Amino acid sequence: MNIYDTANRLAQEIKQSEEYVNYKMAKQALNLNTELKKRMSDFEKMRYEVQLETMQTGKRDEEKYKKMQDLYSELVEIDDAKKFFEAETKFNIVIADVNKIIGEAIKDVMQ
Repeated sequence: MNIYDTANRLAQEIKQSEEYVNYKMAKQALNLNTELKKRMSDFEKMRYEVQLETMQTGKRDEEKYKKMQDLYSELVEIDDAKKFFEAETKFNIVIADVNKIIGEAIKDVMQ
């Protein structure tokens, strides 16, 4: 069995998974609403900045973090945004689980 064939099969199975399909549909719905798409983009940018700053400095800017939380709270009140966040989370869990399984299988040579 060729490892690349296996990887390609896994990629296809991921694309056919409920989590992937739901995430893709939620993203498409989001893209139809330009105002919401912009607000989501602003949130993602803010989330990235907060995470990056926290990693770089070892501490969190509480004011930026609060603004990010407030924006998230506003967004989850919007049905399409809430569905997107839920689908994104479920898809990310699947990908993290797959990565964990692969990591566990090769941890003996990675140490």
